[in-house]
Amino acid sequence: METRFDSKSVLITGASRGIGRAAARLFASAGARVAVHYHSNRSAAETVLDSLEGSGHVAVQADMGNAGQVQRMAEHILSVFGGIDILVNNAGIFEEIEMTGISTDEFLDYWDRTLRVNLTGPAILSNLMVREMIRSGGGKIVNVTSRGAFRGEPDAWAYGASKAGLNSLGQSMARALAKHNIQVFTLAPGYVDTDMSAPYLEGDRRAAIEAQSPMNRMAQPEEIARAILMLSADGMEYMTGCIVDMNGASYLRM
Repeated sequence: METRFDSKSVLITGASRGIGRAAARLFASAGARVAVHYHSNRSAAETVLDSLEGSGHVAVQADMGNAGQVQRMAEHILSVFGGIDILVNNAGIFEEIEMTGISTDEFLDYWDRTLRVNLTGPAILSNLMVREMIRSGGGKIVNVTSRGAFRGEPDAWAYGASKAGLNSLGQSMARALAKHNIQVFTLAPGYVDTDMSAPYLEGDRRAAIEAQSPMNRMAQPEEIARAILMLSADGMEYMTGCIVDMNGASYLRM
């Protein structure tokens, strides 16, 4: 059965590459108008924009760690689209660091930077878009988190904590917003073969990470994107508040 998003407006953060880019292309091919968010690589965002089927798409810039920029982006999208139906909080940063070998100031800088982009930015953006969704009668939000929220990230404490926080935020929002016909879903992938992952997959590490899954591979961005569309589709409303694991059985929780 084909899923269509005709007349729907979608904002995807971090859409200039990886999972966000794949999701933008799938939403556009299914009839949606897509806002392609990017942080700094305007050229990559415009390349994605040019590749989208249909018309009415737009590229929008914001540093997700800057509250003012997030607010201005939201206002711009709402003025262009006249509303928003689906928000995909996908943008994020991942940084491994030797936690015990840095000063407190260095740790706080790393911690604050990661949580602002991965948690505070999505929270602000969701709050802004929810107001419009309430006014228009409903909407859907999909948060992309990580298996690291459950299994821990020994070399990326802030990343694991930020994704666990986004899990909790999504569930809190799902309970609060159901009465407004707004559903909130969370998708928690394992390693995905993207540009963001590439620096951490050099040498023997790629094979070791692939071996964590009995499928002996990582996910492809298009696989995660298809799950985002599934959650966003009409008929999935009763899944609100869910956290869907998508890690190739590399980490199974009870």
